[in-house]
Amino acid sequence: MSAEIRIEGLEKRYETPSGDVLAVADVTLDVAAGEFVAVVGASGCGKSTLLRILAGFEEPSGGTVTVAGAPITGPGPDRGVVFQDYGLFPWLTVHENVAYGPARRGLARADARAKADLYLETVGLTRFAKKFPGELSGGMQQRVAIARVLANDPAVMLMDEPFGALDALTRSDLQVQLRGLQRAEGRTVVFITHSIEEAVYLADRVVVMTGGASHGVPGHIREIVPIPLAEDRDVTSPAFNAFKRQISALVHERAAA
Repeated sequence: MSAEIRIEGLEKRYETPSGDVLAVADVTLDVAAGEFVAVVGASGCGKSTLLRILAGFEEPSGGTVTVAGAPITGPGPDRGVVFQDYGLFPWLTVHENVAYGPARRGLARADARAKADLYLETVGLTRFAKKFPGELSGGMQQRVAIARVLANDPAVMLMDEPFGALDALTRSDLQVQLRGLQRAEGRTVVFITHSIEEAVYLADRVVVMTGGASHGVPGHIREIVPIPLAEDRDVTSPAFNAFKRQISALVHERAAA
């Protein structure tokens, strides 16, 4: 299950005591159904603003944003969001957290439990089903958060620095797991990250954003870089590191360039 995303002429303005600030401008991007797109850029360039608009948490000030041809008018079950802070319910068990969404959507209890069983097995946490989130490591909690989103069968997964707070080894393990899940299920993913290596490892294309208030120009897309590497990506290979250097150079260029 996946869906196309289409963004045309997007802009976002914020009201401040000193006047309106144009935070993001002239963002146009098509994401194909089943594609994995990573968005990178310096802090303040509008990456998270873009994701919040896609999630329906904020309204655009201009332009259009659609998923599967339908305009985004607010949060919806067609889009699942994974944040850095997990967002799990601490009073529910791991299994109850994952089954919560399907049950709220009206699935019969047995079907909701089956969904939770399936995705806890998918992320390798079946034996922790009766634990509470506070009993798990950060990496395990993030796997629960991913399972919870998957159990809702979203056509699009929106991920905002989901691995940013994890140690390097756990982060690497979850990157491998996410990549395998996305390829197996064919879901459309928009993934925000500060890590260029992570973006090159995971994505079919990397969107480089630049600008922002600190540069005196609105956040915008600097370039879109296709990553035509094999599925089994070697982070030490010359080709992989050539993409890292290319994207790093784009990220660090002056916004007005």
